[in-house]
Amino acid sequence: MSFEQLGLSQPILQALDQKNYTVATPIQQQAIPLVLQGRDLLGIAQTGTGKTAAFMLPSIDRLREAGNQTPFKSCRMLVLAPTRELAGQIAKSAEDYGGFTGLRVSVVVGGTSVGKDRNKLHRGTDILVATPGRLLDLVDQKAIRLDGIEILVLDEADQMLDLGFIHALRKLVALMPKERQTLLFSATMPSSIKDLSKQYLNNPAQVSVAPAATTAERVKQFVTLVSQSEKQALLELMLKKRYPQTEGMERVLVFTRTKHGADRVVKKLAQAGIQSDAIHGNKSQPQRERALANFKSGRVPVLIATDIAARGIDVTGVSHVINYELPNVAEQYVHRIGRTARAGADGIALTLCAEDERAYLRDIQKLTGVTCERLPLPENFRAFIDELPITRPKGNPGQVQQPRAKKVHAKPLGGERRGDRGPRQDNRSGERPAHQGDRPAQHGGDRAAKPAGAGGGQNKRRRFGGKSPAGGGSGGNGGGFQRRSRG
Repeated sequence: MSFEQLGLSQPILQALDQKNYTVATPIQQQAIPLVLQGRDLLGIAQTGTGKTAAFMLPSIDRLREAGNQTPFKSCRMLVLAPTRELAGQIAKSAEDYGGFTGLRVSVVVGGTSVGKDRNKLHRGTDILVATPGRLLDLVDQKAIRLDGIEILVLDEADQMLDLGFIHALRKLVALMPKERQTLLFSATMPSSIKDLSKQYLNNPAQVSVAPAATTAERVKQFVTLVSQSEKQALLELMLKKRYPQTEGMERVLVFTRTKHGADRVVKKLAQAGIQSDAIHGNKSQPQRERALANFKSGRVPVLIATDIAARGIDVTGVSHVINYELPNVAEQYVHRIGRTARAGADGIALTLCAEDERAYLRDIQKLTGVTCERLPLPENFRAFIDELPITRPKGNPGQVQQPRAKKVHAKPLGGERRGDRGPRQDNRSGERPAHQGDRPAQHGGDRAAKPAGAGGGQNKRRRFGGKSPAGGGSGGNGGGFQRRSRG
């Protein structure tokens, strides 16, 4: 069915023609006529099915036809997304689809300047795409009002609940008018989503393009049983295309369970001469955008990601998804492998399963109804491991590294021991913890972290470079952060 047959207006059709979109996907064919009628909608659709256009195209048409003025410090349509990357992609789609309508589109997410967000919302905007935490920050600062919303969209609602955004969501919805159109989209249909739809949707129509929690049919799924200590070697073997089902490997998405695990894999791959990037909540927003841009362009063919950060990755041409570690929530597996086999292409999912992950594998296969095909370890696997370089401790060859003796620091006159300053922050990587990242903070969102010294608690004492003054502690530059000796 063509988009013209769905009843979309000429400005929308003109924008679609520029992108060479002519035929609607199944979810678009079902959802667009219902949204144009003003119905509330519950949509069950996996990623890569075209659901963004399914709610954005008819919503833009309704806003254009209504022709209402955008209220001061407000928006007419609000789209809530669980991650920064997904929010950015939705906003980009809205700009493309509404290019001939004159509607303004804005996006506010964590990890960016709150001041700039306040400025962009001062005059109001037609379409606002936001993550819940940052939006709640702006509401608390009275930078935006939600009483003028005509259309509310909750995208990837199951992920928002998994991330603990339910409290922020309740606070935000309570500030919106009850007379509005609400569209809720989810890849799965757990009981929590059913409860959410009963609370926020009014007599909704329901559309679905696949049974809940099923995997993409075009993804071939394989599993290899391997010990945890040998996973890195097997991953390198796969990325060097010396393993079955790695033919045609071009763009690869590798999933880990933790942020530190992702960084560790990147470091090990670099030692093996394999270029990769990591994307997770501890990365700054510019770092995440740069890693994603390099992956999309093909400059970096391997991207290591956590589940939260990867939820918003919409990259065509991902040939393989590798589960370096299995998710402990079976539904996450569905989202992971949905990153391949997009836009009608085929894809391959390779899973590395250790002994302590067998229960996770059983849960996944029970949920999806698919038994992953077993790939045995290659015959030359042990020889490949023996070829890997061994990282030896610094010192003479063959020297046994002794445990370091614990240093005892004498307390200087008038000074203070490190232990008296409070617990040391365990952040040896030199990277600031990203409280504005993917997990919810005070309000359950991805708000920006407070600057050092702002808010409760005592200011941490600073240490300055340069020579210490006579009789004083380290760094006495007149700043008053370190007590001086009284002699």
